[in-house]
Amino acid sequence: MPTMPEQLVFELPHRAAMGLEDFLVSDSNAAAVALIDRWPDWPISAAILVGPKGSGKTHLANVWQLRAAATAYSASSLARESVPAVASAGAVIIENIETLSDEAALFHLLNLVREQRLQVLLTTDTAPGDLKIALPDLHSRLKALPLASIEAPDDALLRAVLVKLFADRQLSVEPHIVDYVLVRMERSMLAAERFVAEADRQALVLQRRVTRTIAAGALDTLGY
Repeated sequence: MPTMPEQLVFELPHRAAMGLEDFLVSDSNAAAVALIDRWPDWPISAAILVGPKGSGKTHLANVWQLRAAATAYSASSLARESVPAVASAGAVIIENIETLSDEAALFHLLNLVREQRLQVLLTTDTAPGDLKIALPDLHSRLKALPLASIEAPDDALLRAVLVKLFADRQLSVEPHIVDYVLVRMERSMLAAERFVAEADRQALVLQRRVTRTIAAGALDTLGY
């Protein structure tokens, strides 16, 4: 009789993300989680969340959105004429400020933080000091805001994410397979999602559980 694969258990804190998913916490994102936890006790009513694409900053922004009853806007769509309507929400998220085209609009919005007690969370994949901002006053204002960065996921977090993603698909995977994948894949949450989806697809095609051979095939397909 075949033995069941060893169950994988990781002692990492869980946090609701977007009200539906678990958000796993490790050293790589603890500072960002702490920033969201401190709200509304921020030094000023605005802050910046920095992290590479696929790092989980959208999940954390959504946690804050639910908590603050905020409305989310893309920085690329922000314009001076729309600022009064945006500010009327009371709490807003401006996503991906590296895509900002109307710098005066964001500067005006940040000015309203004190005037109208506006709550603002900005997200970006670029540190404020490295943003290409032509308006000096806006550049200074962004650099002065409270900030937390999400780093590339560490091994503990990435391993737990892989296990969770497999579990979400009702797939049981042995620990040595997860370890095999961990040292070969791209170091990002997005890469983990893509890998698990591809491994699931290949396992379904072959009508087998996820083996090391299937894991290797998925890695190869994705170019990792």
